[in-house]
Amino acid sequence: METLEPLLAEHPFVRGMNQSQIETIAGCASNARFETGQYLFREGEEANQFYILRKGRIAIEAASPTRDPIVIHTYGDGEILGWSWLVPPYRWRFSGKALELTRVLMLDGKCLRGKCERDHDLGYELLKRFADILASRLDAARLQLIDMYDKGGRR
Repeated sequence: METLEPLLAEHPFVRGMNQSQIETIAGCASNARFETGQYLFREGEEANQFYILRKGRIAIEAASPTRDPIVIHTYGDGEILGWSWLVPPYRWRFSGKALELTRVLMLDGKCLRGKCERDHDLGYELLKRFADILASRLDAARLQLIDMYDKGGRR
């Protein structure tokens, strides 16, 4: 039986992890495909996975009470998507929709949470990597807000 380990091992997200950790993560991985317009996840639903985008584009949307969902950001090839599986109550905080045919490695968050409880070194490695992703995304959000509200220095 062929595993997804070789595909996972070449991704920068796992660079620097030991072989045993990569094998453990690969044991929680599967390939998935999403058609244009199909949702990977919806805001408020249970979050039990994250995604490594192999090919395609995903729009992250926030619900609005007064209009259609607002696109917060778009992610593409090679990017990591989804951190809600890490933080109780394990609910999606946004929705993710495929903008074109999209192929992903889907990582089972329940599977990984269990493995991280048994292997704290693995948990720490994953947490460090997701903390880096979250910090980058917060920086990007800050720049978006500055761009939106700073009209050339006028107040």
